[in-house]
Parts: sequence; C-alpha cells; structure tokens
Amino acid sequence: MARLLGAILAGGRATRFGSDKAAALLDGRRLIDHAIDALSPHVAAIAICGRIEDGQLCLPDRPGPDMGPLGGLNAALHHAQAHGFAGVLSTGCDMPFYPADLPALLIGERAAILDGQQLLGWWPAALAPELDAHLAEDNNRSIRGWLARIGARTVTLPGLVLPNINRPDDLAAIRRDRG
Repeated sequence: MARLLGAILAGGRATRFGSDKAAALLDGRRLIDHAIDALSPHVAAIAICGRIEDGQLCLPDRPGPDMGPLGGLNAALHHAQAHGFAGVLSTGCDMPFYPADLPALLIGERAAILDGQQLLGWWPAALAPELDAHLAEDNNRSIRGWLARIGARTVTLPGLVLPNINRPDDLAAIRRDRG
C-alpha cells in the first residue's frame, strides 16, 4: 500500500463562524482534534496546514499566507512529494467525521473530491508543480477553478450527509442531533 499524507486544512479566517473554528468544541473536544482522529486511520502521517498546533507536523500555506485552502493543499502536496508520499488525503479542520470507506473511493490516478465537500479529497503528489503554476497565475484561487483545471473526479457516497460547519448555528445543530 502506498504511503499517504493526511492534510488538515486549517488556515482559514472563519469569518462566517466569527471565532477560531478549529478550536470550537464538539463533545468536549476541539473540531480540529476530531478531524485529526477521523483522518489518522487512513494515512501514514498527518500535517496541519496553515496553523500551528503543538505536537503536530505543521506546514505554512504555500506560497504564502491568505491563499485559502489551496495554499494549505499546496504545502501538503510539496511535503508529500519531498518525503515519498504517493499523495494527500485532505479534510477541513471543521470536518469532525471522515467516512471509513471514503479513501478507497477517492484514491486513484487523478484527483478526486467528495460530492458537495471540496476539501475532502485525494490529490496525487505529482500535482505539486501544477498547483504552483495555478497559484502563480492571475486567478481568484478558488478551489473550483483548480478542480476544473485538473479534471478532478467527483465521488458520491449514497445516503451520506456530512455536516458543513460554517456558522455557530451549524455546530449547534450537530450538538442537538448528537443529543
């Protein structure tokens, strides 16, 4: 089995959330800790992208700060390429769940994302120079533009509904649902 790097994309400003989303609590634990635990069984190592976390491999966004999720993904791809990882499985710091069967559906010859969750993806390490080129161009650095450029596949898991935590109300709804 190929060695995979897990990337927790955590460099966002969380403007809609209003505070540090990664540090928000669910079941008494930070969202970022849930994301780390959910992704860890599927990868050889975890990298936190765009944020400093004690005791974790932390990668600054590349080529610089405020690049959005693609800056974190770019840092993870370059780390993966430089350290012998086949590719990167990514998730957001606000994604406390990672379906066990998702990696098998995502991993392939080309990049893939989960339908409706653009940060839950598979990215072959060989894409690092292509993402450098994309970020160097005059564009809005949207993940949608990147996905179109590389022809990423979209994977669907029937019946799967994952929470999208953008506002405090979204987190409150998950807390209510979990009882």
